[in-house]
Amino acid sequence: MGYMTIDGRTVEFTDEPNVLAVIRKADIDIPTLCYHSELSVYGACRLCTVENERGKTFASCSEPPRDGMIVYTNTPRLMKYRKLILELLLAAHCRDCTTCIKSGECQLQSLAHRMGVGNIRFENTKEQHPLDFSSPSIVRDPNKCILCGDCVRMCDNVQSVNAIDFAYRGTRALVTPAFNKKIAETDCVNCGQCRVVCPTGAISIHTNTDAIWDLLADKNTKVVAQIAPAVRVAVGDRFGLPKGENVMGKLVNVLHRLGFDEVYDTSYGADLTVIEESEELMNRLEAGENLPLFTSCCPAWVKFCEERYPDLAKNLSTCRSPQQMFGAVVREYYKDPEKSGGKRIVSVSIMPCTAKKEEILRPESTTNGKQDIDYVLTTTELIGMIRKAGIRFENLEIEATDMPFGIGSGAGVIFGVTGGVTEAVLRRLREGHNRVEMEKIKFSGVRGEEGLKEVEFDYNGRTIRAAVVSGLGNANNLMKRIQKGEVQYDFVEVMACRRGCIMGGGQPVPVDPESRIARSKGIYDTDINTQIKKSNENPLVQSLYDGLLKGKTHELLHRNFEAAGK
Repeated sequence: MGYMTIDGRTVEFTDEPNVLAVIRKADIDIPTLCYHSELSVYGACRLCTVENERGKTFASCSEPPRDGMIVYTNTPRLMKYRKLILELLLAAHCRDCTTCIKSGECQLQSLAHRMGVGNIRFENTKEQHPLDFSSPSIVRDPNKCILCGDCVRMCDNVQSVNAIDFAYRGTRALVTPAFNKKIAETDCVNCGQCRVVCPTGAISIHTNTDAIWDLLADKNTKVVAQIAPAVRVAVGDRFGLPKGENVMGKLVNVLHRLGFDEVYDTSYGADLTVIEESEELMNRLEAGENLPLFTSCCPAWVKFCEERYPDLAKNLSTCRSPQQMFGAVVREYYKDPEKSGGKRIVSVSIMPCTAKKEEILRPESTTNGKQDIDYVLTTTELIGMIRKAGIRFENLEIEATDMPFGIGSGAGVIFGVTGGVTEAVLRRLREGHNRVEMEKIKFSGVRGEEGLKEVEFDYNGRTIRAAVVSGLGNANNLMKRIQKGEVQYDFVEVMACRRGCIMGGGQPVPVDPESRIARSKGIYDTDINTQIKKSNENPLVQSLYDGLLKGKTHELLHRNFEAAGK
């Protein structure tokens, strides 16, 4: 424990990593653009610069706290310095703020208002660059980049993808893929985590809302939606509701109001995934082949594995993701003219994930030559549509999802957090509803925010070892160890985004630690309040296996490798 004097007040510190954290602990919101507590320290923007008692200035994000330090955060010199920094950033920045997708949510814009930057004295001499629309998931606008390096550190240090980096020097400096390639020509896995940390509109979601509006207005089209588990706990706080609150009922209502004909719950698709993946695990254990079984519900992870570890790609589950299973089932269901009403069926999924936009385009995500899902809308895009329609979301009554795919189990809901797939599979493998056994699973180590968790469980006298990984950097480290034979598992769950889908690349940002915790709690609270805990006990899923899926289970629920040429 130590003490610092900040603006004349004594502040205690313990394990804070830097002076900036101590300053914020003292309830002083010192501005930053390049600092993220979960990324490496970069110290590029210098907005967090403070002054000591001798007049020396330094970046508080990169300075460790020391007992007896005296710092000042808001001297006239510092205020003038920060204002000048913002003015210089804006001088080399695209100023079409009224039409920018980040307008009103841009950190640079917010700080400019806060610091009173009303005039820019410098001419913008920066070279203009074309926008990169090559990715189905994200859009790059180099003209809005402020070189904070957040996206570079996220892509490199956290995700181990290295699709983008700094190029050139001085006034010509850029954040770009190597050799100025399009982002789609790189190893980008579409996880969207670069967009999550970008403080401006330099990286944004590749939106499909215009196409959806046109479809909703077409009387000859029946638009069907499915809502992923993580979406329901990330929308409410954008409309003044408590963080992490489950607003599924309101989402069903608002989608009906927007014009969607049927609204379903992707938890139903997750139940199908649990049943098929559990069966696949048992078959592989019996055969002793292609172990460990890697989950395949995260498309960013699947692409990462295929590109970085092709020798282990055979270990990926053949199961489609919940989105794709549900999409194939819905497409098959509406083949009946009586159910479609003679209308064209358009399938839309509401997802927390930007990589899902790429997943629907993959050759193996087709059935009989037909794309299973037509469009993916992220949580952020849906929020924009609700606001555009002028609907007072916070005042809406709740509505139930439509039948016959309107019920998902608690096991399907917890897919939204890291460890949820593993916990759902463990429930499936346990016989009966023994409360003690369910509690054992809950506290077996599958829950928590850690990037890597290890679990052992007994199945018919056999000890099965599982690993739960979130974040591709953590997955990369684990894959190297598996490749070298240093560790052995039977089952490995991987989510590309740290903490799972609740922190997906399509979720609303920025997100503070309180929001992250609230989203996770919201998912588990939903599970608690769901009567059906196990996927295989969902009566609607059971009836599907007895009816529509008969003789078509593999065709509809497993990846079409023939279409992909694999």
